[in-house]
Amino acid sequence: MAATRGKRRQGRRPERKRERVPVEWEPKTKLGRMIKGGKITSMNDALKTGLPIRESEIVDLLLPELEDEVLDVNMVQRMTDSGRRVKFVITVAVGNNDGYVGFGQAKGKEVGSSIRKAIDNAKSNIMEIRRGCGSWECGCRKPHTVPFAITGKSGSVEITLKPAPHGIGLATGNVAKKILTLAGIEDCWTFTRGKTKTTVNYAKAVFNALEQNVKMRILEKEIKTVGIVSGSIGKKEKQPPIPEQKNNKTEEEAKK
Repeated sequence: MAATRGKRRQGRRPERKRERVPVEWEPKTKLGRMIKGGKITSMNDALKTGLPIRESEIVDLLLPELEDEVLDVNMVQRMTDSGRRVKFVITVAVGNNDGYVGFGQAKGKEVGSSIRKAIDNAKSNIMEIRRGCGSWECGCRKPHTVPFAITGKSGSVEITLKPAPHGIGLATGNVAKKILTLAGIEDCWTFTRGKTKTTVNYAKAVFNALEQNVKMRILEKEIKTVGIVSGSIGKKEKQPPIPEQKNNKTEEEAKK
């Protein structure tokens, strides 16, 4: 039996990675035509129009550095006259780690196709969050945490996001930590109630809190004092200091 198994393994072909072929996009909605025509060049302008995002290609063009994270894979069974039918429910979060985050779910017979559907649904539900320095302990006026305390609820799970000083990190569970990192929040205190082991309700509660962050009305004075920024702020690449030290040493040795 061992010899036959070895022969079978040798006869298998190695899997090859398929490269994605670029497909020409033909917009079917008004927002898609405006983006392809060049009238809208940023996600902020696209969300200000108030038009719904019905095509995933819109997000792919405006946010090319978008990342996705599978939060939960649940198998659902149903008994029918023909037999037992099995489907998979996928929960996905999407974000660019800089002010934009989305949430989506999908159901299907296969895991791969349902994950793609969930990602497309998350892209259509993408939103722009606010960040700032709402902690009285910090006062740096940099967008690294939540600008004010917000609460979200889904089912029995209730979560409260509170601003934290710089350097604390994300004092949350694993599910909330993934979502907040995709949103671009670096420091945050959280307080939860209910059955947080249900990952779907836990994730929905976090997104409900982020929606309250978007809907909250803020005065202009608070925007200046807290340093609130909506959307992406851009990331500056930092050069490592190690090669600079080496170059300085070589220059001093050459002078000697």
